[in-house]
Amino acid sequence: MIRARIAHLLLLPLLLAPTLAQAQTAIRVGWCARTVSSAAVPFAIATKLGWFASAGLKVDLAPLPGSTDCMKLVATGELPYALPSIEPLAVLRPQGVKVKNFYTAYQGNIYGLAVPEASAIKTLADLKGKRIGVTAMASGGVPIARAMAASQGLNPDTDIRIVAVGEGGQAAALVRQGAVDVLSQFDVMYALVEAAGAKLRMLDNSSIAKYPSNGFVAREDRLVSHRAEAVALARAYAMGTIFAVTNPEAAVHILWEVFPQTRGTGRAEDAALAEDIKTLQARAPNWKLEAGGVSRWGENSLANYDAYVDFLVKWKVVPEKVAAGDLVTNDLIEDINRFDAAAVAARARAWK
Repeated sequence: MIRARIAHLLLLPLLLAPTLAQAQTAIRVGWCARTVSSAAVPFAIATKLGWFASAGLKVDLAPLPGSTDCMKLVATGELPYALPSIEPLAVLRPQGVKVKNFYTAYQGNIYGLAVPEASAIKTLADLKGKRIGVTAMASGGVPIARAMAASQGLNPDTDIRIVAVGEGGQAAALVRQGAVDVLSQFDVMYALVEAAGAKLRMLDNSSIAKYPSNGFVAREDRLVSHRAEAVALARAYAMGTIFAVTNPEAAVHILWEVFPQTRGTGRAEDAALAEDIKTLQARAPNWKLEAGGVSRWGENSLANYDAYVDFLVKWKVVPEKVAAGDLVTNDLIEDINRFDAAAVAARARAWK
């Protein structure tokens, strides 16, 4: 009898495995760019190391042209979560859209303006009459370009021309051809453009660098009805972020395994690894807590968001003031941070 019970206990995990696999909830997260790049590495790590699965989740990314599309699909319920920048929500919230950012992923602003290395454009005041390339017209690069132009006394409707130039190699080709004068994209995309052969020089983006950028958003009713799910998603993402910052090389290898399309073709292993580590490290400073002056992963600094909305309203990117508390919530942050960050970092350092 005892032997039979022991045998039953030994078999139990095998018997439960299919049940646990079937119990995983598939969720789609809006990825607010057409290209899944190294910026998605926290998702890859959380998938590879089983952090999503252990929480009963199977997470799939849904690439979209930009943050505006991400926000609209979350607002309509077509997507449960997305990772957009905050500007579209600041526009849509006064229209009755009940969506909130519950986890700031990028504490520093990932956007900014860049020009070809040899460009005659030296300052933001030189933007008048220039063609500014964004990844897509739904991208967060659009409001940033308009705000930066307006901050120089320019009319963003008539003094600049914003055009969609795509991502990575496509954008690099248009830069080399002189089809655009300026890019209004983001850190990782700039690294990809340079990897494709178009050397860039950043303009003075200090006026926006301190403001928060993208974060996880969901409808308010979902954060109530699926609170544990939202917490699990953000917690695994936070753990993946810590791992990536601690061991970028291991993170890139995991990225290639989970998202093979990010590996690209025609590149030697060493060169590909060096390029992708550089791309990942372009994002790393904005992942870090210090960039937002916060102490917990995903924490939303109300002061930083409030200042950013003031900036957007001042330059007429957002039509009216929206209180930061209507855009973000820290209600889930304590639960999201219920993990051992030091243990995650130690696992990253030991990863082979």
